[in-house]
Amino acid sequence: MRALPEKVNHNSTATVIGDYGVEQIKVLEDLEAVRMRPGMYIGGTGQDGLMHLIWEIVDNAIDEHLAGSCTEIKVTVHEDNRVTVEDNGRGVPVEIHPEAGVNTLELVFTKLHTGGKFDTGGYKVSGGLHGVGASVVNALSEFLEVEVQRNGHRYYQKFSRGTPVSELKQNGSAQGTGTTVTFLPDREIFSEIKYDFARLSHRLKELAYLNPGLAIHLDNRAAGVQRRYQFEGGIAAYVKELNEGRTPLHQEVISLRDESESLSVEVAMQFTDEYDENIYSFANIINTKEGGTHLMGFKTALTRVFNEYGREKKIITQDAENLDGRDVREGLTAIVSAKLRNPQFEGQTKTKLGNPEVQERVSDIVREQLWLYFNNNPGTARLLLEKALRSQEARLAAKKARQLVRRKGLLSGTALPGKLADCAEKDPAKCEIYIVEGDSAGGSAKQGRNREFQAILPLRGKVLNVEKAAFNKLLDNKELNALITAVGTGIREGFDIERLRYHKIILMCDADIDGAHIRTLLLTFLFRNLKQLIEQGYIYIAKPPLYQVKKGRQAHYLYSDEELNTMRGNSKDGGWEVKRYKGLGEMNPAELWETTMNPEKRILKQVTINDALEAEELFKVLMGSEVGPRRDFILENSDMTTNLDI
Repeated sequence: MRALPEKVNHNSTATVIGDYGVEQIKVLEDLEAVRMRPGMYIGGTGQDGLMHLIWEIVDNAIDEHLAGSCTEIKVTVHEDNRVTVEDNGRGVPVEIHPEAGVNTLELVFTKLHTGGKFDTGGYKVSGGLHGVGASVVNALSEFLEVEVQRNGHRYYQKFSRGTPVSELKQNGSAQGTGTTVTFLPDREIFSEIKYDFARLSHRLKELAYLNPGLAIHLDNRAAGVQRRYQFEGGIAAYVKELNEGRTPLHQEVISLRDESESLSVEVAMQFTDEYDENIYSFANIINTKEGGTHLMGFKTALTRVFNEYGREKKIITQDAENLDGRDVREGLTAIVSAKLRNPQFEGQTKTKLGNPEVQERVSDIVREQLWLYFNNNPGTARLLLEKALRSQEARLAAKKARQLVRRKGLLSGTALPGKLADCAEKDPAKCEIYIVEGDSAGGSAKQGRNREFQAILPLRGKVLNVEKAAFNKLLDNKELNALITAVGTGIREGFDIERLRYHKIILMCDADIDGAHIRTLLLTFLFRNLKQLIEQGYIYIAKPPLYQVKKGRQAHYLYSDEELNTMRGNSKDGGWEVKRYKGLGEMNPAELWETTMNPEKRILKQVTINDALEAEELFKVLMGSEVGPRRDFILENSDMTTNLDI
């Protein structure tokens, strides 16, 4: 908490500490400021910031497509970490800018807040609105090269750390138009250059869905993996893919769309027999993870149409209460995409749309067109209304059951699993449960824990891969059933967050390949069946040590090979005994408590969902039936693997 400043007596004599005059006021040139404070422009200098450089250049190419001038984009990641983004748009202008007096290409790549997005004539719709993308990438690159095809000629200019190192050159003739940007991130800014190819692939695929007909190529030359994305069906095809493995209640994806001079709206939706809702929203092809006015307009209209249509057709009886949003959206997969000229995003991260006029317009479009769809497809409409009514009935019954439980002072009507070693504390906010791999580790954990607030549930072997298995197989699985019962919330239509028994659910697996596999299986189960627990921050991963390094009675615990190598390099006298832990079962109860379970010393990683669509795709790749995408994932991420035991 920041301390408030003390009041100043303006009549007293001030004491000056140091000099503070005009010579202390530093004026930073545009790109010098970017290099000094890169986090202000790209969010940081870790992997997120590194990926942001690619997004900025790709977004410029996408803007050319939105302007109607680009049909193909190619992204190439070279073996030496250079990235090339090529498009067949109009090409960056190269003529001398009348106000700046330099060629326009150089202006765009060296000055902040320049570009065609400040003039409504340049781009009708754009994702990059600040005009800083190209210049920021240039400032944070060891070198950046631009090749432009325009006016029948080919032009080239090179930069280094934001500064031109060559003049604009004309290099022969050109048949078409377009821009090619190649850059190498600056190792003075980024300590490690490792691209997240899963994120890169997902975003390019997402962009192809959001821009029907646009062909996007990815060539990862370091791993020898190539992909091509092009989807004529747009977001309706996206919804179809998202529902693969689910049972839709209607085969046709419901598509609603409207376009005006200032706003274009498109909605694709399909209901399944599932219980969770999966709704994603975009504004100017930016994933608005926090929603906003376009999503609010959609949800409001959806609930209103269901109630109004249901009452008019007497599917909802006169004396029944209205369906609420939870009932209507049960089992729904939907994408809401809005494209507008002047979007107002809340926050620097652009994850929530704030334009108030969009909510009313989206609501009107959905209400009018969904009502028309229901009238033209009464069988589907009745089917969806009946599902919503069943959801309402189950919700109200669960509410009554909860009230009954509270009145009787009962915790649960289901017996807890016998292998669960529960804690004494009954307040869920103070309780935590360790889901432990194996009976041996479970035994050590039970002995080493603090019984007051720590519960232990050991699981035997590798649990069921729910990505490939039918739901009835899940229900027959003893290990997963024990986990469901211990957590207390139930799953699917029986899920009730108020019955959660622990506010920390900690996955504790061995620090080896088998442990990583078991952890992934558990995360797949949680993501598919108890996603709310992840979304609300209740799921954690324990990080046990890899090594114990000991000399006499002095012991240190190390969590990676890098830490071990560093310690060896810093230790001059030697004499250290190194013990490699193959699994949790090798630790005695005291060691397990000291390293992995003691709240004052342990390392816990909270599981979050930064991008639900990306997570959806990643689980399909890792745990699904298709071998090819999983092989490509391994090829692209093999350099990030640690502690590989063969």
